[in-house]
Amino acid sequence: MAKIIVDPITRIEGHLGIEAEVKDGKIVNVWARSTMARGLEKMLIGKDPRDAVYVTERVCGVCVGSHGWASSLAVERAQGTQNLPELARLMRNLIVGAAWLHDKPLHFYHLSALDYLDLAALTNYNGSSPYIAKVKQLILDQQAGPLLPRYEPDEFTVRDPNLVAHCVESYVKALEMQAKAKKMSALFSGKQPHQASILPGGVTYLPDSRKIAAFRSLLDEVSEFIENTYVADVVTLGTGPLLKLATSNVGVGYQNYLSFGGFPEDGTNLNFLLPPGAIVGGKLDNSSTNPANIEKNISEDVKFGWYDPKDGGHPYNGKQNFQLDKKDAYTYSKAPRYKGEPMEVGPLARMMVAVSRNVKHNAVDTLKSLVAKGVKPGAVARHAARALEGLMVRDAMYRWLDDLEKRIAQGERTIHDTAHWDPPASGRGYGLVEAPRGGLGHWCVINNKVLENYAMVVPTTWNASPRDAKGEVGPIERALMGCPVADLKNPINIVRIVHSFDPCIACAVHLIDPESNRTIRVEM
Repeated sequence: MAKIIVDPITRIEGHLGIEAEVKDGKIVNVWARSTMARGLEKMLIGKDPRDAVYVTERVCGVCVGSHGWASSLAVERAQGTQNLPELARLMRNLIVGAAWLHDKPLHFYHLSALDYLDLAALTNYNGSSPYIAKVKQLILDQQAGPLLPRYEPDEFTVRDPNLVAHCVESYVKALEMQAKAKKMSALFSGKQPHQASILPGGVTYLPDSRKIAAFRSLLDEVSEFIENTYVADVVTLGTGPLLKLATSNVGVGYQNYLSFGGFPEDGTNLNFLLPPGAIVGGKLDNSSTNPANIEKNISEDVKFGWYDPKDGGHPYNGKQNFQLDKKDAYTYSKAPRYKGEPMEVGPLARMMVAVSRNVKHNAVDTLKSLVAKGVKPGAVARHAARALEGLMVRDAMYRWLDDLEKRIAQGERTIHDTAHWDPPASGRGYGLVEAPRGGLGHWCVINNKVLENYAMVVPTTWNASPRDAKGEVGPIERALMGCPVADLKNPINIVRIVHSFDPCIACAVHLIDPESNRTIRVEM
């Protein structure tokens, strides 16, 4: 039996390593290792709970608004907020929605597309694009550094020079669209990354007509790119040259899916653009349509994590006491479970829940049509789901923006529940949101008006979790089981599968040095 180690996995946030055993050309056993320890929660102990939003947003440079939102929900629930102002709900949806439109093309073009394209095909390009001509010359001169590193092309790789050229042009255009989407979010939140508006009880800012018009103008530009370039490219590839890969079992996991519910449509905590739900063994858990029921059934297992055995359990009780010499441990990631089951979170999970809950939208219908064509819930399907839900978010953002503008024009001004601003003597709360990468939860426990405990269970903790006490592997580990590895020196399917989850190890684990705060540069 051969062993293969891919460490680090490149083009992801943070440091993740994959170790796999290969027999007869397929992976038969695998370990996902997150080798940096997060310490942000411990920093918060003894601090004012309202500080948590600013500290936890620093866990990541992409999902920052989502962390701020989840933290605010947890703290405001502990502080007694009952009715969030509608203007605050709309502002939060728009600030974070813009961040989603930034994240999606970034992930597809800049982190994943090169797993599927043979750039050498551009040496046969005879089109008129001056930019592609420059890229072609870089490849001929062996100077294509910005588009490297990558693995060698295989049977699934796209080699048509015109299609590859089109995707590379989209790659460049996506950089421009990322900037515009970030600017949208910053217009309503003060700055990006690390927005400054969302806080416990509401938001700090209400835009004027000039800012709303600027936001709408940028949304028009990004919207056009999302629909006519990004989604079009993903569908073209998935139903064309990548259909053979899409209809294979490459990357198919447990098919257990979990969504906390993304983007509230009102103040009930029951009605969301992207509905909550848990699918276990192919069936929707009827109790999971209420996020409060989901929250009660979340726990973390630490059997194979470098943690004290007592650090697991429900997040309200979880701790971060590291044990580096722990027998059989192999990662800093804990193993979150819903009712004891490993669950995939993220775009595919959200869209599968949307299908099971009969959500009406063209994007859901398109996903159903892909399934009818034989597309399996594997690596390619995750990209398709991520793109299609972008249309749902895009459409809803126009509706939220119209509602915001109308309410302001009618004289509404309340954006914060100031009656519940001060921390209580004691209390606890949780906040569940959907981040671009999947379900994100924050939990806080307040005692003597300061934080006694704080926990974050992030999307990649779910997806890149290790084995649990029952021996059940994590979702990424399961998706890698059976992965074809035709060439041990070219494990391209491993990175295709891992990239399809869009892991963020910076969120799942983190390393800080509170004594020196030095930046350490490592040559690789």
